[in-house]
Amino acid sequence: MSEEAKEEIKNEQAEEQVTEELTEEALEDIVEDEISEVEAAQKLADEWENKFLRVSAEMQNVQRRANEERLQLIKYRSQDLAKKILASLDNLERALAVEGLTEDVKKGLEMVQESLISALKEEGVEEVSYESFDHNLHMAVQTVPADDEHPADTIVQVFQKGYQLHERLLRPAMVVVAQ
Repeated sequence: MSEEAKEEIKNEQAEEQVTEELTEEALEDIVEDEISEVEAAQKLADEWENKFLRVSAEMQNVQRRANEERLQLIKYRSQDLAKKILASLDNLERALAVEGLTEDVKKGLEMVQESLISALKEEGVEEVSYESFDHNLHMAVQTVPADDEHPADTIVQVFQKGYQLHERLLRPAMVVVAQ
């Protein structure tokens, strides 16, 4: 081979090597760019997954709170009506305490009173306990000195009965307490 042909082959090989090196560098750059894009996409996917999980948890909390509120509304649905009926029940009690009522009138008032009490009990309304004074259930409107018959913190007299709906106080009892 001639010197020119050898020189030309060397030049071609050198060009191929440079092209190969450039191609490898370009490929490495492309691969690095693609890896960066994949990492960015993965990061974005992780962010969206995190947002989705938070929103999903928040929705579950909203549903749970709504169900609890709905159950509370159902449980205490008769609260306002019960409060209004309590005044009538008090009036019946006062009417029954009046002397001079005929037996028929007294019997009729007692029947109305019993039916109101029964209807309230069906809805979960009950009279508060009067065993001992409890500031959560009773309102002390007067105090008297404690004695042997009435030790301290006992209820001596009930002026007005107290009622509660399930565990919620509708009206405190007005009582006289020994101190």
